[in-house]
Amino acid sequence: MESILKEIPISKVVNDNLLIGYENSDDASVYKISDEKAIIQTLDFFTPMLDDPYLFGQITASNALSDVYAMGGEVITALNIVCFPKSENIKILGEILKGGANKVIESGGVLTGGHSIIDKDIKYGLSVTGIVHPKKIIKNNGCKIGDKIILTKKLGTGIIMARYNGYREKNESYKKAIEQMIMLNKKTSEIMSKYKVNGCTDVTGFGFLGHLNEMVTEKYTIEIESKNIKYIEEAYEYAKEFIITSGGQKNRKYLEDKIKYDIEDESLKEVLLDPQTSGGLIISVEENSEQLIEELEKAGITASVVGNVIRREEKNIIVR
Repeated sequence: MESILKEIPISKVVNDNLLIGYENSDDASVYKISDEKAIIQTLDFFTPMLDDPYLFGQITASNALSDVYAMGGEVITALNIVCFPKSENIKILGEILKGGANKVIESGGVLTGGHSIIDKDIKYGLSVTGIVHPKKIIKNNGCKIGDKIILTKKLGTGIIMARYNGYREKNESYKKAIEQMIMLNKKTSEIMSKYKVNGCTDVTGFGFLGHLNEMVTEKYTIEIESKNIKYIEEAYEYAKEFIITSGGQKNRKYLEDKIKYDIEDESLKEVLLDPQTSGGLIISVEENSEQLIEELEKAGITASVVGNVIRREEKNIIVR
């Protein structure tokens, strides 16, 4: 996909104000409209991962809105993206849209409309516009040597939802996963804006290690202390039972020459590679990391220092 996109021409007029485009691996595009303001544009949509349409709408909207928060922005507007079969009960669509709309309202943004088509599968998402000061954009790969790496939210939701789709059991682990996935990263973004944050991204389909890899440049390596990673306990136990995801295996394959593992725990590796939906943020902060953790936890946000940015070594990431 990236090689195809690089062949698409961009006009020089656009380039003058296009601060972040698809030539980067950032979470969204950023376009400068004045010295004081830039717009963030992003979109995301996918098929249901559970059978509750209202929860599906909430989770999908939270996931789409997250890109704005990862870049330090504020959500302004959102548009619905809908694919819906003729044969399905229209009340299902109503519940999906209701769930999404409530999350847009919670974000402080305005749902301004959208577009729908008839399709054989249900798909839903949002096209989101946010704003940010041009000098306060948080890119994903601006980390500096000496930074601490903070992870918010627990990992493991992909594995848990894989088990749910196999057993259709709404157990305690399912409830924990839902609670995480419907939580906006808005408060996290607001809190981290008070600190010297050099890089940030959200954890979604590439898993923790995949998105961490996108934060790395040829100038530094990121070292992870696996014992500090927080995850939903049941996800680790399910991984031991070989309940894993195809997405996790794709992530493992793609990253195999980019990561040095100093751990032998294959179940923990699965958790670190597990695709997340509406996951937390990975924050690279220059100073006062413990103070940031304390403030996040007071706000009810799971957070921990999980690694360090160190001088460049052979691999992009070292997992200890």
